Amino acid sequence: MTNYPRIDHADWWRSSVVYQLYVKSFADSDGDGVGDLDGVVEHLDHIAALGVDAVWLNPCYPSPNRDGGYDVADYLTVDERFGGLPAFERLRDACHRRGLRLMMDLVPNHCSDQHAWFQAALAAGPGSPERARFHFAEGRGPDGAEPPNNWRSTFGGPAWTRVPDGQWYLHAFDATQPDFNWEHPAVAEMFDDVLRTWFDRGVDGFRIDVAYAMVKAHGLPDLADPEGENPYLWNQPGVHDIFPRWRKIADSYDPPRNLLGEVWLPPAQIADYLRPGELNQAFYFDLMQQPFEAGAFRASVSATFAALDGAEGVPTWTLNSHDVHRAVSRYGLVEPEPVRSADPNAIRTRARGRVDVALGTCRATAALLFVLALPGSVFLYQGEELGLPEVQDLPDEARQDPIWARSHHTEHGRDGCRVPLPWSSGAPAYGFTTGSAWLPQPDWFAPFAADTQQADPASVWHFYRRAVAAHAELDPGVGLQWLDAGRDDVLAFRRGSVTCVVVFDGEDFVAPEEWGDPLVATRDVAGRSCPAASAAWFRR
Repeated sequence: MTNYPRIDHADWWRSSVVYQLYVKSFADSDGDGVGDLDGVVEHLDHIAALGVDAVWLNPCYPSPNRDGGYDVADYLTVDERFGGLPAFERLRDACHRRGLRLMMDLVPNHCSDQHAWFQAALAAGPGSPERARFHFAEGRGPDGAEPPNNWRSTFGGPAWTRVPDGQWYLHAFDATQPDFNWEHPAVAEMFDDVLRTWFDRGVDGFRIDVAYAMVKAHGLPDLADPEGENPYLWNQPGVHDIFPRWRKIADSYDPPRNLLGEVWLPPAQIADYLRPGELNQAFYFDLMQQPFEAGAFRASVSATFAALDGAEGVPTWTLNSHDVHRAVSRYGLVEPEPVRSADPNAIRTRARGRVDVALGTCRATAALLFVLALPGSVFLYQGEELGLPEVQDLPDEARQDPIWARSHHTEHGRDGCRVPLPWSSGAPAYGFTTGSAWLPQPDWFAPFAADTQQADPASVWHFYRRAVAAHAELDPGVGLQWLDAGRDDVLAFRRGSVTCVVVFDGEDFVAPEEWGDPLVATRDVAGRSCPAASAAWFRR
């Protein structure tokens, strides 16, 4: 059993529960059909009532919005569609009054093709200092008509786009998202300024988009298999030269600001990002990618803690996000369809097909209680507290994720987890907006609306409140100790006086009396009997 340092004010993130806000889909205050920051303020008590410690905003910078705001045109302000800087200040103050910390999203791998730097690079021409801040190169073949190498975009199609003067530029994602060249000192200097600007404005930390992707392999070599995974785009040693610089900036504030990396790597490699002086946290997505099976869950968690043995940081767990299908649908998928994707993570997290929503809800809430019992922090994604399944039945013409277009309509993308939230079961657009929602909401949303959920004491919403409150009572300095439940389909572990048990399958499991009395459970545990697809905590 590994123990951890006690939590102080500066280390709030070590045992926090954070609510992820996909701003344009949370709540719309002005009727234009797109969520905004004042809409968040109006519904902030919904978040605070869950008992979470912080909120994280997905990008709300000025953007052409070709990739949900991850194509940033200006890193130093807030898009007027979301209310501009005045709305940001209102939200910041409203969060801090409620004791909620505020995190923002940093997108350092790439920018929008409308960013001033990229527009200057296009105007300046080949060989210019402006182009050196990106990855421009001559093409191959007759007249340079072929891309400089055979890399593929994560979103499908080639990773290169040609400009009118004949050169090509690199983009790991959409063609409207040119990658920065992090070997150019001006890039690092710009992002130093971005961090300081937002920290000075009161932001408590950053979640760093694809934090393992900024540095590319020297020479940009060809792949032996262009359709396979591309190790040259990710996890290059040079990326670890960036984080100490950022950590020094973050630690210069009182209290220190938090840095959390999005790192889609196996646990042993993620631990490298938590070296002393680098990131405070990194997401452990491995558990999110596992099937609802006892052996898979235990192996993933054990590998994570083995990788972190002696490390500075603690794990950051999540079961949902704006990039994957909602857990209710992933765990309730009973008739999956084949997945075609250039992204290996998508194959594991965005399968489509027939979903048993009742089964998926039982499994998703059990998995949530499992991760809340683990040492570390937990991130929730908006709408999961309402029990929302994935919206698979969006009309094709409504889809906006660039993955849909770049895959030639063979991969549906991530729009289904980004559909605007339902607030009121009987209102137009379910109370999200007085206009037309930017993505259509399905007819079956009413039972998942916040007012319906909050009126039902047995709802997913009320379970989340009980579960987060129980999490707050755990001793953050105590590690976990696996227990022998006597069955392969049951996991149990102890943290201090609390024992967590998850029954994945099979017959009911009767918890031993020495585990104590029931504290919180996903389903009725009368008589200490826990049914399949359930989880419970017992306290001595």
